[in-house]
Amino acid sequence: MQAAWYEKNGPAREVIKVGELPDPQPGSGEVRVRIHVSGVNPSDVKRRLGNLGQTVSVPRIVPHSDGAGVIDAVGDGVPKARIGERVWLYNAQWQRAFGTCAEYCCVPQALACRLPDSVDFAAGANMGIPAMTAHRAVFCRGKVRGKTVLVTGGAGAVGHYAVQIAKWAGARVIATVSSERKAALAHAAGADEIIDYRRDDVAARVQLMTVGAGIDHVVEVDFGANIRTSVKVLKPNGTIAAYASSRAPEPVLPYYPLMTRGIGIDLVYVYILPPEARAQALADLDTLLGAGLLQHNIGARFALAQTAAAHEAQESGQVTGNIVIDVARAAPAG
Repeated sequence: MQAAWYEKNGPAREVIKVGELPDPQPGSGEVRVRIHVSGVNPSDVKRRLGNLGQTVSVPRIVPHSDGAGVIDAVGDGVPKARIGERVWLYNAQWQRAFGTCAEYCCVPQALACRLPDSVDFAAGANMGIPAMTAHRAVFCRGKVRGKTVLVTGGAGAVGHYAVQIAKWAGARVIATVSSERKAALAHAAGADEIIDYRRDDVAARVQLMTVGAGIDHVVEVDFGANIRTSVKVLKPNGTIAAYASSRAPEPVLPYYPLMTRGIGIDLVYVYILPPEARAQALADLDTLLGAGLLQHNIGARFALAQTAAAHEAQESGQVTGNIVIDVARAAPAG
């Protein structure tokens, strides 16, 4: 099979190779998926760089936890009826050496989720890290119906899904963005109000929009950089669900303002979701996909031979939306 891999940590163009590897065979309880599209996420490039404290300790790593394709073989204990099933994958490379950036990927069957015929493979390749992170960040403190939710980075890979999921769940959604094009994306996703954080004072705008009532819950893309704004806009006993803190990876917290307002903080790491939260995310995403209720923003597409360029695009932070790699050499449309 054709695959991309690396054998040591380092810059994408220095360590990523593309070539032939042996076809994998599914073990007991596993399915083999012919990958059509592989998703590229920030955690994939951080692992390759070694920034998550995970150095290469095996002969090679085929990267990427997210992908979508068709089951073409099953191991012992898996119903043969699953052969031919369209699926999306999650956690494919979590604590495993071989992810989705290859023509074939074997995973425990529970990690292969049904993909409706109406949803294309590129969209399916975004359901793992972006959509499941968004779901957890919206619901980590319970239902949001009737609440006001602030989604920072409302046009980003996770934020775009968070806007849609929160709106579907009955929340009033305010999104922050950094351009008119991103504002249009967030608005089309269902955001009730938009704030351009580069031009406006976010806290002041929130106070106007909520007539001084404030925000119940924040879905946060840059925790350390935005924490003081969050304190200003949150209601007493409000909550923050943060899934990244890129500009301030070791944030300094304003402890007493947080404490005296009773602010709750949850840190979302999608790979280790509690079983109940994972099950609910899978069920809700299946409902949303089946009903055609999710918009998918593919910001950039690459060929398998361009895997290093895809990683560089992810690292650049210049792509709005999800980055995917078209893996299958003769993937049919859809």
